[in-house]
Amino acid sequence: MVRALLYAEKPSQLSELAGFAEKHGLEAYALVFGNVEDVKKHSFKVFKRVYLAGVEQPSPDQITEVLAKLYDELQPSIVAAIAAKNNTDVGARLAAQKKIPMFTEATLVELTEDKITVKRQVLGGRAIAKISSQLPVVVTIPVGVYSYTGETGAEIVEVKAPEPKVKVTAVEPKKREAVNIETAEVVVGVGRGFRKKEDLAMAEELAQLLGGVVGGSRPIAADYGWLTEDRWIGISGKKIRPKLYIAIGISGAPQHMAATLDSKIIVAINKDKNAPIFQYADYGVVADLYKFLPVMIKKLREKLGS
Repeated sequence: MVRALLYAEKPSQLSELAGFAEKHGLEAYALVFGNVEDVKKHSFKVFKRVYLAGVEQPSPDQITEVLAKLYDELQPSIVAAIAAKNNTDVGARLAAQKKIPMFTEATLVELTEDKITVKRQVLGGRAIAKISSQLPVVVTIPVGVYSYTGETGAEIVEVKAPEPKVKVTAVEPKKREAVNIETAEVVVGVGRGFRKKEDLAMAEELAQLLGGVVGGSRPIAADYGWLTEDRWIGISGKKIRPKLYIAIGISGAPQHMAATLDSKIIVAINKDKNAPIFQYADYGVVADLYKFLPVMIKKLREKLGS
């Protein structure tokens, strides 16, 4: 049985890690940060032991230091976590410290006592690489692949976390809207082809007519702030899988397209006939969005009788 050390920056991540451990028959030990009452709800018996560090918002350096000590103590063959930002940061730090390989957002294919084989997306999601390595390794697991609802009651052992090198003085929640682009059946994507924020009203009107929602490329959501970040479509934002994705004024950078490849139909509207997005599109329109969108919206209104 392969020994694994699984780490979570918050108790809710333990459910997926427990599913990972059960699926692959691991001798699993878990490290989690948070309060004991929350951890008890997720102390699944699939874990041989749950190590609890009582810090509510741990920094990457705190997690790494505790994780490194447990790594030395347990000598696991696999160190794994859910692919969240802090977890990936911590995994990279540990891999560098211990001089072992790391695979991010990887799906485990095969595991023996001394070797692991994983699959992961490469080339912006246009290909799947199958990679093998000798153990030990660090792996981050894509969100939503595993789940677990088994019995709780594993042994909980409290461990001390060091003082953080950087202290968080305040946490300001991101502004969020009542829109879930990840589950929407129609998504209208907006990019830098739009000259100003007010012009996004055309995209909002189109989305409303089609019963969809508006999302944006990184510049629109993250750089300009014209949309909230929960509408950012990209490998560092949200992945979408609508029945229809209409990309307007988006060039088609790999980081954006990787998050859209599960769309059933992709329609691209761009005035640059050489824009990379046309390589991915099922239908393409080479046109100035400022001339094309008003006509498209007018025709849709006539068709829908609105």
